[in-house]
Amino acid sequence: MATLTVWRFPTPTGSEAALNTLKDLQKQQLITLQDGAVVTWPEGAKKPKTRHLVNLTGAAALGGAFWGMLFGLIFLVPILGMAVGAAFGALGGSLAHSGGIDESFVKQVRERVTPGTSALFLLSSDAVLDRVRPAFEGWDAELIQTNLSTEEESRLREAFGEEQEAH
Repeated sequence: MATLTVWRFPTPTGSEAALNTLKDLQKQQLITLQDGAVVTWPEGAKKPKTRHLVNLTGAAALGGAFWGMLFGLIFLVPILGMAVGAAFGALGGSLAHSGGIDESFVKQVRERVTPGTSALFLLSSDAVLDRVRPAFEGWDAELIQTNLSTEEESRLREAFGEEQEAH
């Protein structure tokens, strides 16, 4: 079962540092990083900068369409060349059926990821929590988490992962 996590950091560079730590933990087989994106929001900027993480594992990625639509919904800005209009309808329909990604989750992220902060969005699995947790002690990071059931994960992959590969 996959877990979608959002790690919020009180600085615009915290997410990049955390990503490097997570990549090291993946090399030690303490977590499997399936897909993700980084959001940095420098102080004074009107909107955040986003970057889809590619080649975390090569397989099981949801794709840029998922991240683009999710960030468009949260931050009201499209990324990765996605048009907002019809994309929101597709995202809303797909995410409405995924119990872990709901209006409350979107609202939490929107309220916490603001100018002067950064966030790391990850789809991960197989975390050895007693080894991963200590790697982040003292980081001053806030974890916003939602667990996806196997069925919810499959629906997201069906809606966003395979669709991207066909294009």
